Amino acid sequence: MLGNRSNREGNALSSFLDLLAVQRWDDHRYYHHSLVNQSLHLVSATCFVIAYGVLFEDPAYAALLAWVISMTSRQIGHFFFEPKDYDVENDASHDFKEEIKVGYNLRRKVILMAIWALSPLILVVSPTLFGLCEKPPTVIAFARHVGNLWLVIGVGGLLFRTIQLFIIKDTQTGLVWATKIITDPFHDIMLYRNAPRALFRRRRAAVEFSEVGESV
Repeated sequence: MLGNRSNREGNALSSFLDLLAVQRWDDHRYYHHSLVNQSLHLVSATCFVIAYGVLFEDPAYAALLAWVISMTSRQIGHFFFEPKDYDVENDASHDFKEEIKVGYNLRRKVILMAIWALSPLILVVSPTLFGLCEKPPTVIAFARHVGNLWLVIGVGGLLFRTIQLFIIKDTQTGLVWATKIITDPFHDIMLYRNAPRALFRRRRAAVEFSEVGESV
């Protein structure tokens, strides 16, 4: 009995890790072609790790750091530097990749980022957040209220998509995706740590080629 239980647990863990590897690989190969995007993800991931480090000591500051620097740099890379044309390397159209995206595809990200950007207006309309907090006496206090609100939005966005995946896919897919999102900063640092150097070398090679062409 104990052996069968151990085997089932081992198989379940193996299946979980295999699906996690698949989700990570699909995310990388479909959405991280650009060295600029990879470099911005390195910046984003580093800031996320710092935010993790101060989360329990100062949640508001952690949320401000995560949203203002980490999320903006990450999404700038996706929206402005990642190619949207046909992906010859993976034989997939942009629409196909958006359709099979497990987590937040670009359309869902637009909605999430719009909620994030507009959410401080709630505190402008109701500084006490309809009685849930004290009225901020200073700009710093207002910023901390915004940070706490953004923390709720971040956790809510994670839980919302996880539960949605429970419904439209299955429980394992949702749990694997949530695990991927939470651990992505550490994985991204390992994966893209050499991207800035590669980007610099490519830019330098392009400049040198251009200078040679002008001198000919």
